[in-house]
Amino acid sequence: MNPGNPVYDYMVNKEPYYHPQGDEIALFTAAYARRLPVMIKGPTGCGKSRFVEYMAWKLGKPLITVACNEDMTAADLVGRWLLDAEGTRWQDGPLTVAARYGAICYLDEIVEARQDSTVVIHPLTDHRRQLPLDKKGELIQAHADFQLVISYNPGYQSLMKDLKQSTKQRFAAFRFDYPETKVETEILVREVGIPEQTAEQLVALAKSSRNLKGHGMDEGISTRLLVYAASLIADGVPATRACRMALMDPITDDEDIRSTLEHAIDATFN
Repeated sequence: MNPGNPVYDYMVNKEPYYHPQGDEIALFTAAYARRLPVMIKGPTGCGKSRFVEYMAWKLGKPLITVACNEDMTAADLVGRWLLDAEGTRWQDGPLTVAARYGAICYLDEIVEARQDSTVVIHPLTDHRRQLPLDKKGELIQAHADFQLVISYNPGYQSLMKDLKQSTKQRFAAFRFDYPETKVETEILVREVGIPEQTAEQLVALAKSSRNLKGHGMDEGISTRLLVYAASLIADGVPATRACRMALMDPITDDEDIRSTLEHAIDATFN
C-alpha cells in the first residue's frame, strides 16, 4: 500500500498470534472476498478483536478500530465540521476514512453505542455500499477494499441494549466462545511462554469460574484475563497472588463468589 494513503498507518505489520477454533479463518476470507459485512458475537475476552486483527494482517488490509460507547454520536463515526484559525474544515470520522480510502472498519462492542448513531452504517451494508455525509452534502461510494466488521457480547443484551433486527440482518455472523481446554492452554504457552502445566492450571480455574455464570456471576474468567495472569506469573509474581489480581478481583466483589474463587486458587497452586 502507498505510504501516502491516509490508511497506511493502520496496516497490521506484525502477525498477531491467533489460534483458530474451527474454520473461521476460511469463512472470514470468503466473506471478505465478497466484501460481506461481518458480525462477531461472543463473551468478553474470548478473542473476537484478536481474530479481526489477525484477519486484517492475513489479508494485508488496514484495520481501523472504533471502541463503541454510549456517548458515541453519528458524527464521531462519519465526521464533523471543525472551526480553526482559517475558518471551517471538514474532518472525516473513522468510518468515513475506512470507506473512502479502503480499510476494514471494526466497530467493537457496537451495542454500547446509541442506536441512532449506528443506523449510519445501514447504507454501507447492502448492495449500495454508500455512506451519505448529510452535513457535508457528499455521498461516498465505498472503496473496493472496504469491509465493515462489528462485534458484541450477546450475554449483555437486553431490551434497552441490543441490535435492531434491521441491523442484524445486514451481516453474516460468527459465534465465538472461549476456546477448548487444549487450545486455550496452547494460547497461554505460545502467547506468554509459561510452562504447560501452569497454563493447564490457569485454564482449569477459568473453566470452574465459567460454570458459575448465572449463579452469581455475569461472566467467567476470560482468555484475556488468563493471559494477564500468565504474564504476571512469567515475571515472577507468585501464582496465587497473580490469580487474585488478574482473575478474581477484576470480575467480582461478591463475598461468596470471592470465597469460592479463593478456595479454587489455593487448591490449585498450594
